[in-house]
Amino acid sequence: MPQHPSLARTRRSLLLASGAWGVLAALKPDRALAQAPAGSRIGVIGAGRIGGTIGGLWVKAGHPVMFSSRHPEELKDMVAGLGPLASAGTVAQAIAFGDALFIAVPYGALPQIGRDFGSALKGKVLLDACNAVASRDGSVADEVEQEGVGVVSQKYLAGARLVRAFNTMSYAIFAREANRPAPRLAIPIAGDDPDAVKVAAELVRDAGFDPVVVGKLADARRFQRGGPGYGQSVSAAELRQKLSLAP
Repeated sequence: MPQHPSLARTRRSLLLASGAWGVLAALKPDRALAQAPAGSRIGVIGAGRIGGTIGGLWVKAGHPVMFSSRHPEELKDMVAGLGPLASAGTVAQAIAFGDALFIAVPYGALPQIGRDFGSALKGKVLLDACNAVASRDGSVADEVEQEGVGVVSQKYLAGARLVRAFNTMSYAIFAREANRPAPRLAIPIAGDDPDAVKVAAELVRDAGFDPVVVGKLADARRFQRGGPGYGQSVSAAELRQKLSLAP
């Protein structure tokens, strides 16, 4: 099993201003954070509201982050607002850049991403926040309903060391609740690769939340859209209780 790079444990109690995406200044690093030791590099595939918000939280925690989209030139203002640890590039550049990756795109795009970048994704820890929506994503949403989102994501992103994370709430909740006073907001995660799950848990903490390991990728069904763990804005202890997990 490939060894993942060590992830810097940067813990800071910082509250984001409410109203995340429309006010990217809320994610702009202050002077103290700009001087923080560099963390592991993260490549973000899909720099929309979820990708921009979570990636911005990692920048704030001291991680160099490359945001990517089909039109990286359109990300110039966003990365400028986040400071020197943020950059923009193509999807291929972000995959090459990242010690770990985060994907937040319309679910229907996953098969094409897997075809285009499968070899580059091989062996990479990949946090997957994509949700399948039938009206938008078509037949792949039916696969998710039948097989479970974690299993289907791994099928299309076969080479990646996939962990489901950050799919259960809106970007505005993530921005508002990050680094709140204890108890922190719980983020359910699931994956088949134990080392990848540890990396994902570390990154969840760095973003300002408490990870709750629900199980394997097959268990990610429990917090996909419509599942009992979806949309739960609760603490880790409360989420474990709702999902009947061990304390």
